[in-house]
Amino acid sequence: MLKELKLNHFLWIAIFFIALIWSAIHPKDNLTWFLEVLPALIGFAVLAYTFRTFPLTPLLYVLILIHCIILMIGGHYTYAEVPFFDTLKHTFDWSRNNYDKVGHLAQGFIPVLIAREVLIRKQVVNGQAWTNFLSVSIALAFSAFYELIEWWVALTSEEAAEAFLGTQGYVWDTQSDMGYALFGAISAIVLLTKMHNRQLARFSK
Repeated sequence: MLKELKLNHFLWIAIFFIALIWSAIHPKDNLTWFLEVLPALIGFAVLAYTFRTFPLTPLLYVLILIHCIILMIGGHYTYAEVPFFDTLKHTFDWSRNNYDKVGHLAQGFIPVLIAREVLIRKQVVNGQAWTNFLSVSIALAFSAFYELIEWWVALTSEEAAEAFLGTQGYVWDTQSDMGYALFGAISAIVLLTKMHNRQLARFSK
């Protein structure tokens, strides 16, 4: 497993930095870009630090990279102004640009599998039901904590608040964001558990 990951990690790093460099070229707002991309940079540092001691499944590495790219796109344009979703907004007569909901869906879809992998490999709990329940709970807690971070940023920086929060005038935006994260977490458990289990089994060989 580790040998296979080593063969692919150069490609992973290349894609990550290509997306990061593109994102950093003339972003809509420099402070917003930094705030949105910071979780991806932290994630990269954690993955680099744990690569030899606690390598993840290939599935997780791919999903984490996708999540990082979602963050970088949102950082470049701001979540309220991603062009493709502006097109969708006009095509389907939406009241807002919904790219931020893609981000919050991913905020549940990917972290839930990270939590699940750690819980299983560290043998924190017994039984699939408890593992899945706690994984979803951790993902939802992560989503709630991110909403708190957005609130703190809004309190400390009025200039970055609107672009970073991306509420677009929607009064239930925070609750909606957490709802999407919860849906994403449950969807990942339903759709990817079998694939995840097959890859996890290879660590025991």
